[in-house]
Amino acid sequence: MTKEILLLAGTRPEAVKIAPVALALADHAVLRPTIVHSGQHADMVVQALEAFGLAPDVVLDVPRSHGGQAELIAGLLPRFDRVLAERAPAAVVVQGDTSTTLAGALAAFWRGIPVAHLEAGLRTGDLAGPFPEEGTRQMISRIASLHLAPTDEAASALSAERPPGNDIVVTGNTVVDAVLRVAAAGLPARDPDLAALEEDLDATGGRLVLVTAHRRESWGAPLHRVLTAVRSIADRHPDVVVLLPAHPNPVVRAQVREVLGGHHRIVITEPLDYSDLVRALARASLVLTDSGGIQEEAPSFGVPVLVLRDSTERAAAVDAGSAWVVGTDPTRILAEAGWVLGSRLRLPLGRNPFGDGLAAGRVRAALERLLGLAPATRPIRWRDQLVVSG
Repeated sequence: MTKEILLLAGTRPEAVKIAPVALALADHAVLRPTIVHSGQHADMVVQALEAFGLAPDVVLDVPRSHGGQAELIAGLLPRFDRVLAERAPAAVVVQGDTSTTLAGALAAFWRGIPVAHLEAGLRTGDLAGPFPEEGTRQMISRIASLHLAPTDEAASALSAERPPGNDIVVTGNTVVDAVLRVAAAGLPARDPDLAALEEDLDATGGRLVLVTAHRRESWGAPLHRVLTAVRSIADRHPDVVVLLPAHPNPVVRAQVREVLGGHHRIVITEPLDYSDLVRALARASLVLTDSGGIQEEAPSFGVPVLVLRDSTERAAAVDAGSAWVVGTDPTRILAEAGWVLGSRLRLPLGRNPFGDGLAAGRVRAALERLLGLAPATRPIRWRDQLVVSG
């Protein structure tokens, strides 16, 4: 008898990180993966899954008028509940700290269905930053049955909180599985602006600086400071071309074009397909980002990262010397970017502190244990670290 595992995704990072789990479960004799797309970011999820040869099995239609979180959660909860009632899955896997994750975890918890939290235990300790993600992930930890921690630090944070069940497994982050798989595929650039940019860099020997900035707490004045610094980086380094995929939010897009539009060495594109983002990341000399995912992906390519936030829950990147937290102060951003570009810093390959590319297999084994398909005492190791398990 098969047991269905629902994998929820509503944003591109969620899709990227659940994709390796879906692939790892694809040939399982008992567990059957089903990808449920919440519709939170409709096109971006579908594009991300395509890079892995996957597509959503269930797509929810959640009408939205203003895009607020209360509106989204209010729409998602009854729709998730309906899916759970119809399919009666053995477990629900949620990823990270989005509105989709919170709504899915709540709906499953209310129906008594075990919740497995992928990328559990990330903490800044500040409910205001990142907002609302820090609060969301702390709430999910109170109701999850299985905590799939990406690092030892995340597992330690969970252990200190003593979540119910205390079933914590250190798996590594599935994003490392994802980025290595897509990079190995060597897919050509799909975005015409990226393809043209690659040709230009090949012809001139120029360097690429990749910028992503979209966090809600950065909107307004903080984002303006960041964009001003980005323009100054392009002005001060004549061999540098800046690539900035614009976030779909119209407020963010307008601000980006107001500050950076018209500069001949700043390329503003539509949101990139995941395979294109991986191409750009692998080629970059420097990344400036407020995204959590890129902090995890960049070390696989030896690319230094400047984190455009006042704190990061990905402390492992800072501890490993692959990322520096610079906030949104233009003076500091310019100074740190100037040092990285001036020294032509490149980090050692094969030293990603977030994983070894085998996390999805450990997630599969942890789900087997959760559902009684493997001995409860079975150890799962990453970097010779035994799981923390109740």
